[in-house]
Amino acid sequence: MSKKNLDNKTALITGASSGLGLEISKAFIKEGANLILCSRSLTSLNKQSKELIKLKESHQKIIFFSTDITNEKEIDNLISKSLKEFKRIEILVNNAGIIGPKGNFEDLDWEEWIYALKTNLLGSAYLIKKLLPIFKKNNYGRIIQISGGGATSPLPYQSIYAASKAGIVRLIETIACEVKDFNISANCIAPGALNTKILDEYIQSGPSKLGKTFYQKILKQRELGGAPIEKAVNLSVALASENFPLLRGKLISAVWDDWENIEQFYSELKNTDVYTLRRITAKDRSFKWGDL
Repeated sequence: MSKKNLDNKTALITGASSGLGLEISKAFIKEGANLILCSRSLTSLNKQSKELIKLKESHQKIIFFSTDITNEKEIDNLISKSLKEFKRIEILVNNAGIIGPKGNFEDLDWEEWIYALKTNLLGSAYLIKKLLPIFKKNNYGRIIQISGGGATSPLPYQSIYAASKAGIVRLIETIACEVKDFNISANCIAPGALNTKILDEYIQSGPSKLGKTFYQKILKQRELGGAPIEKAVNLSVALASENFPLLRGKLISAVWDDWENIEQFYSELKNTDVYTLRRITAKDRSFKWGDL
């Protein structure tokens, strides 16, 4: 039997009960990984457990946890119990995230805004903080952060989603620099506009909270089917694998970047700021003003 990409590796995946997190979980099982799956709703996870268990081979293990990643004690418990079961964790997929409150910034409920910040930025950051010593000890780790297009441009009426996603991308870039002497990679994925339950939430919010332009955009997305989810799933498997070139601190678009042929341009890519967030100067746009 040929060796699979993730044989004998153990992956922790957050937000695993639906959408992209669930599809990544299925793919990781098929590639030979053991799984630690968590979601705020254990009921939702249990609904998927039978299908997930059917996909695994006899030597593979899957464990499920109800975990709110905004709660540090729950994350501590998740990691402690997982290490008792598996001894090692090699892969972290930070998929859990929410859109948060929508509308004009000054009108938003502050507690909802802060909760979204804790979910999208602080929860992911705390998981990384807890797992980095383990990765360093084993001189191996793969951190895959699901980010999105919200990090790369302003998103009117979605202030916390945009701010938190930009923040987590820069955190990943920074961590990637800190672990460069270890066999650890940390990268972000922009999965594209997926037709998941987030789309349903957008549509329910209506144009009054999202703005007419964005609302029309998501209606068109629903009609056309959205980005193919398998692109983001396959990129997640690639970044988790030892067989994929070791990238650090990149934000990769699953849909628009030619990552499937990365070997052809890896030597150039790894030493540049391509696929990162950077300030644009006047000189970058060929203007003759503004730069000394």
